[in-house]
This record gives sequence, C-alpha cells and structure tokens, in this order.
Amino acid sequence: MTSSTGDELRAAVAARRDLGPDFEDSIIESFLDKMGKEVDRRVDERMVADAGHVRRELKQQQNVAGMRLALAIVSIVMGTIATVALTIGESDLLAYLAVWGGVALVNIAFTLGSPRR
Repeated sequence: MTSSTGDELRAAVAARRDLGPDFEDSIIESFLDKMGKEVDRRVDERMVADAGHVRRELKQQQNVAGMRLALAIVSIVMGTIATVALTIGESDLLAYLAVWGGVALVNIAFTLGSPRR
C-alpha cells in the first residue's frame, strides 16, 4: 500500500469515527471509488509502457524483415552475375555449385543469426 493509499484509508476511518455508523456506507463507497480510480490510473500507465515496448518490437521486426529482403535481392543479383560470368568463361559445374552454395550459406547464416520473431 502506498502512502497516499494509506492516507486515504486513515482519512476514511477517521471520517467514520467522526460521522458515526450512519455514514459508513457512503464513506466505504467513496474510499472504494478513490481506490478504483487509482487502480485504473496504474493500469493505464502500464498499458502505455507496454504499448511503447510493442512498438519498438514491431519496428525491430520490420528492420529485420527489410534486411532479409535486401540480402535476398542482392544474393540473387550477385549469383546471377557470377553465373553469367562463369557461363561466358565456360566453367565447370563445380564453379556454379561454389557460387550458389556460397549464396545459400550467406543467407542461411544471416537467417540463423537474426532475432526470432
């Protein structure tokens, strides 16, 4: 219980003593109303804090997704350029496998190293 909650409770008890049992229901309702508002305020604060956290997580997910897309595009372009160069140079199958295996390894390494969401 915070000091303000304790102060409210002490004030309600003192009012009950001063006013007598005839006003007990009103005093209790007033106290519960104040406590309900305090609970609502605290819940609202937590919701605002949680919303900020969720926005940061979504932004991070978008950044990772953008990086994955960029890597995929660059990988395909570079792999295609290397394939064309190998074809012009009449290279063997092993060279093609090395290029595309390297592209695959880079993409797999990035995906495994990225945060999971």
